Amino acid sequence: MAEEKKSGGIGLTTQIFLGLILGVIFGYLFPSYGEQLKPIGDIFIRMIKMIVVPLIFSSLIMGIAGTGDFKKLGRLGAKSILWFELATTVALFVGLLVVNVFEPGVGVQIVSSDPSAAAAAAKKSINMMDMLIKIVPTNAVDAAARGDMLQIIVFSCFFGVATAAMGEKGKPVLQVATSIAEVMFKFTHYVMCLAPIGIFAMIAFTVGKFGLGMLIPLMKLIGSLYFALALFLFLVFLMATIIFRINFFQLLRAIKDPLMLAFSTASSEAALPSAMEKLEKFGVPRHIITFVLPTGYTFNLDGSTLYSALAVVFIAQVYGIHFPIETQLLMVITLMLSTKGIAAVPGASLIVIAGTAAAFGLPVEGIAIILGVDRILDMARTACNLVGNCVAAVVVARWENELPDEVLKVAYTKNYSE
Repeated sequence: MAEEKKSGGIGLTTQIFLGLILGVIFGYLFPSYGEQLKPIGDIFIRMIKMIVVPLIFSSLIMGIAGTGDFKKLGRLGAKSILWFELATTVALFVGLLVVNVFEPGVGVQIVSSDPSAAAAAAKKSINMMDMLIKIVPTNAVDAAARGDMLQIIVFSCFFGVATAAMGEKGKPVLQVATSIAEVMFKFTHYVMCLAPIGIFAMIAFTVGKFGLGMLIPLMKLIGSLYFALALFLFLVFLMATIIFRINFFQLLRAIKDPLMLAFSTASSEAALPSAMEKLEKFGVPRHIITFVLPTGYTFNLDGSTLYSALAVVFIAQVYGIHFPIETQLLMVITLMLSTKGIAAVPGASLIVIAGTAAAFGLPVEGIAIILGVDRILDMARTACNLVGNCVAAVVVARWENELPDEVLKVAYTKNYSE
């Protein structure tokens, strides 16, 4: 509270929330003007994206070369992947549970809001072998220009390992990377000051273009997904609290700014720099943050994974197709594989849903039914992706005994408002 008074009485989270609400009102009352605000929202997202590549590159080098212990890096990787797989499995089964209990697709009229988009998604597919090959960049500059996060992470990891292996000769590179990371965090602070304006423009455009009426026919789907995501986060918090003794209500308080940003923009990239900064203030060591968060944004998309399972069964329900539980379990195994490493693929969730639906004999055109509300669904699953990865970073830090109880006690008394 004292921090909020220092910044003029309103914290950044409150400003973002007000921008969200005012954007909805403005877009609803003045739809034509709301649509014209799209360039402002686009400029804000572009400003965020220009931060991500140098921040990830410098942070990973700093984390890997700064650690200098390759056994420790291997241990971090193993523990991260283990937690990611556990969280992903829980997400998939929560999605199945909720969609089977609430049956949001039953009674929905089959009206394709955008059949062309559904057809386009149906023609695409995600080839796992091709994706495995393409994670290795042929040109690091090209990967950075395209914003291919997976290729950037792979290059940065190799660069960091090489820097660490150079010993004293590699220290100047490490110092430069550290300085760049510090500058990018400061850069992030400046951009975040514009977040309320950018979010106001983005939400006003969305409501102005699509209207609030699009929500009514699919309110049950929206409610089911939001409930499923909340249930998943509760279960993850419960597991992590019991095993690692962390007050995750305090963690949520610490990451409330990036969480609100992720929800408002439906962009993981928008929230990543701020999330890294908040986790470091919470007490998580920087080398763990810089390793777990970028990796998680590629392999631990809990919200997107849960949504994929729920959406495929939803399509079956809409068309009245019997989709037995044993087939759904087979679908879970398919999604465990197909949702890994797709963060950089445009429209990845729709492609995965289309491919999975086709593989199990469901009408792919059913995707068009949910396209009208996909923005509302995307906001929730993006926020869930962010929280899931922040939890993973804290869990790995506790698992490595690098976030002791005394540090947590100090973190619980901090105010994280800007």
